[in-house]
Amino acid sequence: MMLKDLAKKLEGLQTVSSISKILQIDKRTSINYASKLRKAGYLTTEYRKRKIRIYTIGPLKREKKGYSLYDLLNENTKVKIASKEDYIIHSEKKPSVEEVLVRCIATRDFRIVLASLGLFNKIKNWSKLKFYADTYKSGRKIGALYDVAKTIIKIKRMDQRTRKSLLNSKDKERYIISRIKSKDFSSIEKLWKIYIPFNKADLEAYKE
Repeated sequence: MMLKDLAKKLEGLQTVSSISKILQIDKRTSINYASKLRKAGYLTTEYRKRKIRIYTIGPLKREKKGYSLYDLLNENTKVKIASKEDYIIHSEKKPSVEEVLVRCIATRDFRIVLASLGLFNKIKNWSKLKFYADTYKSGRKIGALYDVAKTIIKIKRMDQRTRKSLLNSKDKERYIISRIKSKDFSSIEKLWKIYIPFNKADLEAYKE
């Protein structure tokens, strides 16, 4: 079946289960079809409560204006987010995890910054991370959140050169999220001179 015909048959809001039922296929095959429809421009994804994926499918291709920050984040983290408003990164090339991490922190949104902690275990190029941190003037914020992420997630070790460079960064302000401080990470706040917006209870989402 051609993808356009498949999109027409599945037009509307779908889930993996509903696609399986309509096409009488297993869930793994449904996910593969959804992936192909997304790449072809016939499907978009939204995450609802309990991390349920809702697909909007139609036979008319959606014009690609860039990359969804939230889709890129959800592809790489355990803690998923859902948002009615999207944040599009206008780029011909898919943004790196390093860029996505820094952009997520720049949103100053509690849920997004919390979910972005999971990106630290996907970092491959610390120099690139430092570059984007410099661009957004958020070096010490990146360093502080890295130290917080280490307390709950197994992540790769940051090289000392990058760590020292981030520590010497001149961030515009001390708050990651306005007027929110941590009760549990005061030592990290003191080291990086940055206020952490989370407490240990908030990180329990990574244990689920």
